[in-house]
Amino acid sequence: MPQLDRANQVKNSDSAPIIVKSAIPRKRQDLLKWDGWGYKDSQFLIKPGVSEVRFTGKRYPISGLRLPHVLGWAKNVLNLELINGPHNKSSDTPSEDHYPKPKIDPDVLEQIDSLGIPYSTEVIDRVVRAHGQALHEIYAVRSATLERIPDVVLWPCCHEDVVRVVRMADSLDLVVVPFGGGTAVSGATECPRGERRTVLSLDTSQMNRILWLDKENLVVCCESGIIGQDLERELGKLGYTTGHEPDSYEFSSLGGWVATRASGMKKNVYGNIEDLLVHVRMVTARGVLERRGQVPRMSCGPDFHHLVLGSEGSLGVITEVALKVRPVPQCKKYGSVVFPDFESGVRYMREVAKKRWQPASIRLMDNEQFKFGMILKPEASYLESVMDKLKKLYITKVKGFDEDSMCVMTLLFEGDKSDVDIQEKRLYAMAQEHGGMPAGETNGERGYMLTFVIAYIRDLALQYDVVAESFETSVPWDRAINLVRNVKRVIGEECRLAGITHHIINCRVTQTYDAGCVIYFYLGFNHAALGDPVDIHNRLEEKARDEIVACGGSISHHHGVGKLRRKWYPQTVSDVGVDLYLAAKKHLDPKNIFATDNLVQSKL
Repeated sequence: MPQLDRANQVKNSDSAPIIVKSAIPRKRQDLLKWDGWGYKDSQFLIKPGVSEVRFTGKRYPISGLRLPHVLGWAKNVLNLELINGPHNKSSDTPSEDHYPKPKIDPDVLEQIDSLGIPYSTEVIDRVVRAHGQALHEIYAVRSATLERIPDVVLWPCCHEDVVRVVRMADSLDLVVVPFGGGTAVSGATECPRGERRTVLSLDTSQMNRILWLDKENLVVCCESGIIGQDLERELGKLGYTTGHEPDSYEFSSLGGWVATRASGMKKNVYGNIEDLLVHVRMVTARGVLERRGQVPRMSCGPDFHHLVLGSEGSLGVITEVALKVRPVPQCKKYGSVVFPDFESGVRYMREVAKKRWQPASIRLMDNEQFKFGMILKPEASYLESVMDKLKKLYITKVKGFDEDSMCVMTLLFEGDKSDVDIQEKRLYAMAQEHGGMPAGETNGERGYMLTFVIAYIRDLALQYDVVAESFETSVPWDRAINLVRNVKRVIGEECRLAGITHHIINCRVTQTYDAGCVIYFYLGFNHAALGDPVDIHNRLEEKARDEIVACGGSISHHHGVGKLRRKWYPQTVSDVGVDLYLAAKKHLDPKNIFATDNLVQSKL
């Protein structure tokens, strides 16, 4: 079935492609921050001389609202005087003076020009695509210390464009680094350091059409550059959803989801990306890799989809993806539960997983993260303040919960109304058996939506000598609590050894499985007068990752390996596994034009 030409094979399908206006324009720096997270009009802002914090813009529930709890928390926990003004600011735009000119021969540029594909050699376009969102990358771009940036940025518009670019790169021995939404936190989109060949950044964001929708078989096929929010918006207009909602779905791309083996917040109902995947096309230096036939399952040897999944741009460029879809759920409802302590919440989640009663999303914040979330609560009216105090009195005095140990769980239910009603009754009744109590729909929705805002905090922190980053793992149920305890202990010890006097380390359990769960950590510290903060952070996270592996956790659940976690890849897949990957790499990419150095530092 070449090129997914299904005109004579699929009934009840919309054959005309849907043209989607990408959420990310070609000049993405016009809309998005070039040196931080998210939209340019959305940020935590402290007015000079005014003791208040606001979140700007109009895109999020807390936009435009006063956040009165941030300043006090910053002082008490991180020893920050935020009203004194920021210590560190990046320049308005990258300067030509700080980066080398494009390394490209005139004859190569002439061949690129002959392709008829939009391209740019401007420094701003090259710098924007030289990094993802890992701490060391953002710190480097803010300080203009990136070691290597692409020489040319190209914007292919379709699968055939990618085929032509890859064919040209292979013939001329150029390097191709695929670039989607730019949200990776593993260093995966960084240019290989020391690469002397011309580096092409292949920005797929304009490959964003919905090619067809098969309503009978509930499958949609899209170009890989479509951004998550665009895909869900357009499918929603037609009454469908993929249900795939990673924290980054506002900015991450469909191809990026496949390339990193992504997971979404609603995976309990809809599945992870590998569960949703029906078909994928990847352009390699050897040609197009794809599996023939759109069937629910086949037994025909190893599944090459799993070679594409998690390949992180090192084997080729993903161009088209077919996913399962479902009708938009009839009912959507949020909820929340308060538990007296983290251990009670984890035991409850284990029982929910045993019975397979998981709603679309179930996430447990530890006490430290619960307190952190409370600082983002907007200014309340007099009546709201009174009600909050009464609720607090009831929880602490009547129920006997300790403010320094209690935890909050957020819930999201999706499905038919009758099914949602049954789920709610089951889960709230079981929560009471584990010492928990319902905390309301409003708290659940607020906690869920804050996921999309928290990422913006790091940009504010960087201005005040604070670095912060997240890292995650999956772990068997019987080792989860011990892993959390040990990682926090290791971080505390390493902070003391590094001379760090003010730090945070908190976590939440974000996804559940039959055999285990996902734990997502947040680490931040005040690095004033302590030397290179990125180096310090890397040492802390490396120690934490060593402890995670020692406790039986994975090196990643959904962030991927990239360059940051290459150290642990061989022990995860075995030396034979590394050799098998490298054999596939050598066959598909004999000249190593996809020299991302992700997963394994290539020795081809």
